[in-house]
Amino acid sequence: MSFKTKQSINIFDTLTNQIQELKTLEKNILKMYVCGPTIYDRPHLGNARSIVIYDLFYRFFLQIFDKVIFVRNITDVDDKINQSAKEQNISIQELTQKILQFFYEDINALNVLKPTFEPKVTENITEIIQIIQKLLDNNNAYIEGGHVLFDVSSYKNYGKLSNRKIDELISGARIEIADYKRNPLDFVLWKPASPNDDISSVFQSPWGEGRPG
Repeated sequence: MSFKTKQSINIFDTLTNQIQELKTLEKNILKMYVCGPTIYDRPHLGNARSIVIYDLFYRFFLQIFDKVIFVRNITDVDDKINQSAKEQNISIQELTQKILQFFYEDINALNVLKPTFEPKVTENITEIIQIIQKLLDNNNAYIEGGHVLFDVSSYKNYGKLSNRKIDELISGARIEIADYKRNPLDFVLWKPASPNDDISSVFQSPWGEGRPG
């Protein structure tokens, strides 16, 4: 059964706090991006919940639009990955391959559809560096202590999408408060390598060896 003759879909828009008609940039083509897993340990129930919810959205949109482009990323370089690999005394590559296989086995058991694209962080380092450099060029980021950080104060609309003020975000922040940050909410775009890092988690950049934050 197809619903592609339906004229409109109404959704709650967090930007306006109102129910509004869903409008796509291209006619009858919907693009959706979902943050995928950080593959340092087996998926848990919370991961499964996210996968199933967005699978339902995906299936619904496939019935409405002529084309749906669904992107779900894989984070395969991260502090948690480094730590887990060290604890298990295996390489990062061995760990991420093992956990990714577990991930696929588990979500296949949930009978979810495959996304259109599933990019890995390690396969897009060049593009990530280019974006970080653009943020630096536009004075939206700064370099401190070997880190490249996004300057939250440089973006006047920060927090607008969730209708949260910066003061509220600071008071409820779960992020690291480090002395190299100008603002507690500033977040790392590029992190310098540590002496004990696995070589597979270290990449070259204009700001030194390291990895995306």
